[in-house]
Amino acid sequence: MKLYDYPAGPNPRRVRIFLAEKGVEVPLEHVDIVKREQKMPDFLAKNPIGSIPVLELDDGTCISESVAICRYFEELHPEPPLFGRTPVEKAMIEMWLRRVELNFMVPIGMVWIHGHPLTARLIKQIPEAAEQNRKRVHMGYKLLDDQLSAHEFVAGDDYSVVDAILLASLDFANGLVGVPYDQDLTHLKRWHDTVSARPSASA
Repeated sequence: MKLYDYPAGPNPRRVRIFLAEKGVEVPLEHVDIVKREQKMPDFLAKNPIGSIPVLELDDGTCISESVAICRYFEELHPEPPLFGRTPVEKAMIEMWLRRVELNFMVPIGMVWIHGHPLTARLIKQIPEAAEQNRKRVHMGYKLLDDQLSAHEFVAGDDYSVVDAILLASLDFANGLVGVPYDQDLTHLKRWHDTVSARPSASA
């Protein structure tokens, strides 16, 4: 198998962090998204959405979407359990995956698409959409800070796939997108410092 990857992309990084937490190594194949290689016909045959990451199995089966890829490896390597052990843990992790996606990742994506110079040459930007979603991003930060005031990690007191997904997305937001969280969100900052110090964060 091999994982189609782009080092600077937040979505491939989620999978690399997850695999590092599992102690699993997968061969990586670089896809240059700057050169639009993910939109070439041979790659679209693997993933018609034209996005990365994509995991290609030995039999030619291709799995795209970062969470789906992580779920596949969870089934192969159940320890340590990053999608939960009990029904309640699994439900809480699923709930927070959705909350992170809808309340943080989606608005960050809208700011990136409609408010960043790098994407201006690809689409007709709507600056009002970027500004509206900047506010939504900060609402997402507050939601996370409130949750982390009572828990060590996002979905509870154990590190989970949610933390891997959020770290890659938050670093993308704070860095390239340019929408950092306020430093007075001390619980979010504590979490960010903690997960950034884990060896998997450098994957």
